[in-house]
Amino acid sequence: VQLQASGGGLVQAGGSLRLSCAASGLTFSSYAMGWFRQAPGKEREFVAAISRSGGSTNYADFVKGRFTVSRDNAKNTVYLQMNSLKPEDTAVYYCAATGVLTMRASLYSYWGQGTQVTVSS
Repeated sequence: VQLQASGGGLVQAGGSLRLSCAASGLTFSSYAMGWFRQAPGKEREFVAAISRSGGSTNYADFVKGRFTVSRDNAKNTVYLQMNSLKPEDTAVYYCAATGVLTMRASLYSYWGQGTQVTVSS
C-alpha cells in the first residue's frame, strides 16, 4: 500500500494550498481517509477525515470553515483544500487510510510520507 501526499509548499498567511494524496495497493473506496499534521516539537494531530463514499466528513475545530476534505474514488485520491492559512498551520501534513471514519490516529492502518506546509506571516 502506498499513500503519496503532495501539494505542500510555502505560502503567505491568508493564502491557499491544495494537498493531494494518491493511493495505490488498496481498494480505495473501501477506506475512509484522514489528514493529520505534526508541527515541530508537537504531537501529531487530527485535521480532517472523509468517509468511504465522501458523504460524511469530520474536521478539527481549528480548521472548520477554512479547510475542506474531498475525494475522487475514480482517481484513488483524497484532497485537502486549505484556505485562509495561518502561520500556526505550519506542519508536515499526512494522509492516512482507515476502515471506519474516525479522528483517532491509532485506528488508521496506512500512512503516507507527509508533505511540508509552511505559512509565513
